[in-house]
Amino acid sequence: MDLNCDLGESDDRARIAADMALLRMATSANIACGGHAGSPESMIRTAKAAAAREVCIGAHPGYADRANFGRVSAQMTPREVEEMVYGQLSLMAKAARRAWATMSHVKPHGALYHDAMTNAAIAEAIARATARVKENLVLVGLAGSPALALWAKMGFRVGAEAFADRRYESDGTLRSRAHTDSMIANPVEAGLQAVTIALRGRVETVGGRAVEVHADTICVHGDTPDAPAVMYAVRDALQNAGIPIAGWERRPPRRVVMDAKVTL
Repeated sequence: MDLNCDLGESDDRARIAADMALLRMATSANIACGGHAGSPESMIRTAKAAAAREVCIGAHPGYADRANFGRVSAQMTPREVEEMVYGQLSLMAKAARRAWATMSHVKPHGALYHDAMTNAAIAEAIARATARVKENLVLVGLAGSPALALWAKMGFRVGAEAFADRRYESDGTLRSRAHTDSMIANPVEAGLQAVTIALRGRVETVGGRAVEVHADTICVHGDTPDAPAVMYAVRDALQNAGIPIAGWERRPPRRVVMDAKVTL
């Protein structure tokens, strides 16, 4: 199982320290690349730290809306999305080269992520932008989403993602952050959810149903309260359950994508 985290989203000293702590436990890092957050300096700093710890480096493009942290959908054409994502990925690729490293994957952020999971035109735009920057990058998206099947059909390697620190709805989507219970900040609970996903391929939803979730990677957000403690608990729980942990470059993601189903 790959463990990923979203990093480089703040220049606050406490957040930078948390990012460095997360890099000691994660196997993949999704680095903000100038849309919702991030600057050339933060990209290079985070990429260098990730490379030093042999953590796979990924781009984390989002809508260029820092006021809303990229969590509000933008009214953009697919062509505009492609150019926006291409610009951000190009910046991240340059930062990775400055760190004497290369990118391994792309994971959209926030509203762009959710839009791509349900809107084929947006998903295709992200894929086209990715292909323009570098071949053989892994495209990461929500496990069971149509975007993964589309990207695989387009010839991309894909990574099906699940979340240790987010709650799920009964249709397999993530609970909106508008709800106060959308996040899982309790390290023990996050660890249990990660193990259940990895071993049983399912997750309990807020409505009490169990949704099938077949994941290649599990995420802990960098802005989750006490994220390093949550990541530690998740990694510890997975290892205690006998689940091998490795990044994309050491464990190529699958190409075949299975649709998510709800178990009543």
